[in-house]
Amino acid sequence: MKDNVWLTYSDEDRQELNALAERYKAFLSTCKTERECTAFFRKEAENAGYEDLNDRIASGTPLKEGDRIYAVWMNKTIALFQIGSEPLSNGMNILCAHIDSPRLDIKQVPLYEDTELAYLDTHYYGGIKKYQWVTIPLALHGVVAKKDGSVINVSIGEDPQDPVVYITDLLIHLAGQQMGKKASEVVTGENLDVLIGSTPLDPSEKSSKDESSASDKNSEEYSADNHKDDETAKKVKEKVKANILRILKEKYDIEEDDFISAEIEVVPAGPARDCGLDRSMIAGYGHDDRVCAYPSFEAMLDAGSAGRTFCCLLVDKEEIGSVGATGMESMFFENTVAELVVLTGYDSNLAVRRTLARSRMLSSDVSAAYDPAYAEAFEKKNAAYFGKGLVINKYTGARGKSGSNDANAEYLGRLRAIFDDNKVAFQTAELGKVDFGGGGTIAFIAALYGMEVVDSGVAVLSMHAPCEIISKADLYEAKKGYVAFLKNA
Repeated sequence: MKDNVWLTYSDEDRQELNALAERYKAFLSTCKTERECTAFFRKEAENAGYEDLNDRIASGTPLKEGDRIYAVWMNKTIALFQIGSEPLSNGMNILCAHIDSPRLDIKQVPLYEDTELAYLDTHYYGGIKKYQWVTIPLALHGVVAKKDGSVINVSIGEDPQDPVVYITDLLIHLAGQQMGKKASEVVTGENLDVLIGSTPLDPSEKSSKDESSASDKNSEEYSADNHKDDETAKKVKEKVKANILRILKEKYDIEEDDFISAEIEVVPAGPARDCGLDRSMIAGYGHDDRVCAYPSFEAMLDAGSAGRTFCCLLVDKEEIGSVGATGMESMFFENTVAELVVLTGYDSNLAVRRTLARSRMLSSDVSAAYDPAYAEAFEKKNAAYFGKGLVINKYTGARGKSGSNDANAEYLGRLRAIFDDNKVAFQTAELGKVDFGGGGTIAFIAALYGMEVVDSGVAVLSMHAPCEIISKADLYEAKKGYVAFLKNA
């Protein structure tokens, strides 16, 4: 087993480590959806001198060495490129991670009332232990697209003055039958409904909009109209639901039918925080896989220049199989590379194929950290550990390597040399014991182009839980490793 990397750090290393950890915590606390991540990276990229690919396409200005370009797709996926001195067809050095995380999604027809309590119906996204999502403070993040084309951003539950929402659980005093169920059945997916209100609509309550308009009307006419509204309100059967709809309309200009064209995610409320009395770890939601996405992005900004073109690709939908228009299986990345090829003076399918086939990628995704409380699930010699640095997974998949990329030995030898030469602490691991299960990443999708690709990332405790834990040292070594890869692969 390798030494704990904390023992090797100088005071300067620790200062850099802590500064990176603070920046990452701020990002993790603010960016809890793929849309929020994409908006953050886009803004930071523009501040660093990156130009929108669409603007370059419109102007027709050729790309040259040193140009920094980004492309965004559907506000959920972003690719960044720094053009090198070598022809693009020589291939790129690519850092790839995903920015979606397990969560609950609000359904298209979600709002209902039951015994004077109002709820939002949800559908869980990605692999979760459903019982972990009850009795914790939750927030609502997302967008609502109106019929007129306007888009309303929603973020409720993060500001200390905001209310939170909540999923109930059965009290222990009445849970005899529940406690006898398998863990997968203790809480069902259809029971993950979010409690959002309990106050009935008051017939005498008028909205601020109604109040302001009263001065513009004849007082007798307004009184008569308002009386009719009061009578209507008294006849409403689901008064708590009606009150929630009133609040949504007044505060956010959202009506019930607007949920049809909404993407609202239920995520744990609150910021990421230091964990441990020694502050050596970070506890927060969404480490999988933003703990790889964030240092990949910073590595792009800090790597300087080299012969090959650099790329940072941050994608959506990995947690549900990388499907859809914003997942790795979409044509977004290939189409974007084709646009770059044209802007560098070539216009052929063969040039695109050569660029992709000759590229090298770190498919950066998290790995399961060894947990002594559940030692039976791990094989110690081939497990990832806190404080041992960046994790390399030659293969992932399930049981008999099903669905894995299984990187070739020559590529791993090259990476070993890069990391050792640049004093990057790294370790190798598998995702638990062979027959215990497994998981997949996007590596096999990138490998379809023929490029060299291997899984790498940061070890995580309690992966896919609403609150996960990582080591600050491993975050620091990941960024160092990503910079070394971009400059030397």
